[in-house]
Amino acid sequence: MRPSHTKGTMMADCSKLTLSSSAKNSDQCPDCQRINEVLTRVGDRWSVLVIISLAQYGTLRFNELKRNLGISQRMLSLTLRELVRDGLVHRNQYPTIPPKVEYSLTKMGESFREPVNALGIWALDNLSKIDAARASYDVDKAE
Repeated sequence: MRPSHTKGTMMADCSKLTLSSSAKNSDQCPDCQRINEVLTRVGDRWSVLVIISLAQYGTLRFNELKRNLGISQRMLSLTLRELVRDGLVHRNQYPTIPPKVEYSLTKMGESFREPVNALGIWALDNLSKIDAARASYDVDKAE
């Protein structure tokens, strides 16, 4: 949304996103392009799980997050770096030996808790339906 938008106001009409691939970028919905940029970052699997974990447990160290999520060290490093860059996670490094680094949600990250929790609850509530749909699809494709 543009900075002039306030909570509860309508976004620009994004029906232009259905333009043919030959359409110029300037003809596309600018609000939808910005929304896509944000959702690409915060909507990926690991970002959502990091947000949920920090929302549930509060401040955590790197290895605590790694253990909680079952994520590789490299992927967690990349995910945390981007979440810190986007202002959703705060990184606090202490000048100790060995170094101690803790991660927590920022105020903006806290505001993201509710939508992420809703997404998690929706996923859990619909797992059996999704599994059934996948099984049905796989049977149909096998025929």
